[in-house]
Amino acid sequence: MSLSASLGQGVAEALRAAAAQRVLIKDGAFGTTIQNVGLEAGDYRGTFDLAKDQKGNNDLLCLTRPDVIEAITDGYAAAGADVLGTNSFNANRISQADYDAEHLVGDINRAAARIARDVADRYGERDGRRRFVAGGLGPTNKTLSLSPDVNDPGFREVDFDEVKTVYREQVDALVEGGVDFILIETIFDTLNAKAAIMATLEAERVLGRELPLMISMTLTDLSGRNLSGHTVEAFWASVRHARPVTIGLNCSFGAAQLRPHLAALARQADTLIMAYPNAGLPNELGQYDEAAEETAAQVREWADEGLINIVGGCCGTTAAHIAAIAGAVRDCTPRTVPAASRRTVLAGLEPMVLAA
Repeated sequence: MSLSASLGQGVAEALRAAAAQRVLIKDGAFGTTIQNVGLEAGDYRGTFDLAKDQKGNNDLLCLTRPDVIEAITDGYAAAGADVLGTNSFNANRISQADYDAEHLVGDINRAAARIARDVADRYGERDGRRRFVAGGLGPTNKTLSLSPDVNDPGFREVDFDEVKTVYREQVDALVEGGVDFILIETIFDTLNAKAAIMATLEAERVLGRELPLMISMTLTDLSGRNLSGHTVEAFWASVRHARPVTIGLNCSFGAAQLRPHLAALARQADTLIMAYPNAGLPNELGQYDEAAEETAAQVREWADEGLINIVGGCCGTTAAHIAAIAGAVRDCTPRTVPAASRRTVLAGLEPMVLAA
């Protein structure tokens, strides 16, 4: 399909059409890639007068060193990525409170979106293949489902409406910057994800146009549950009402450890599967040693089993990993999306089937 024809479609329709033809490629990590650049504290702070040390505030680089973020994004596009994420994982008021930078949230998200949008459009014009921009929402560093105080199980640091409002601010700014999708990723708490979903659906109603969702869960142990205790099947039952254009898994472990859980999700979900694993497990220094070719070979097994429609990389992955993954799945047939189940399925920590 030509770029002009693709642009004439709704963005969700265009993504599904492209994913029906081939396995699409998502980009790789920002955080670990930024670490490898070796920036100094001044690179993070820029000209902002902020009380706290900003080193490690990767999202702020969208304002203070946009050249670094653009170069990383460009590298992923050059490696073959069809879906480019924004550098906005912690660009919300809850997470930015650690840096006293809450007042910059809107500017950070708009800048993050514009950087990715510019790269996506530039590559699309160059070769006629549409690139998509996913506005990334991280999980925040608070949880709605669990108490941080072992002596007070009912205590919560935040409530649902507060988290929803925080996400809504981020979503609105990402939309202003030009994203195609909202990507709720690295979900360790299903209730946090529901707040992000509601914020996105509210923003969509105000916009009066589609604002499709991508949703990606992260597992906290090899049993296949997130921190709030949901299995992948129960998680899907919890978020299916939002009709995400993609559902999947990211971060967690390497591709080999994710495979059985991805297979379980792929059997259940009547939408596209997007998965992006870490480059293996970190070593004792917190670094990722898995070579690009090894990650790509494991992802190729996913594709050969018909588990994926879109695939990329998370922590530890670089442009070299994305290029290797793109090469490994180039001749693979994308997963066939199953028909929607006619069963009534509810979600506790595990799915409950009420009718067959």
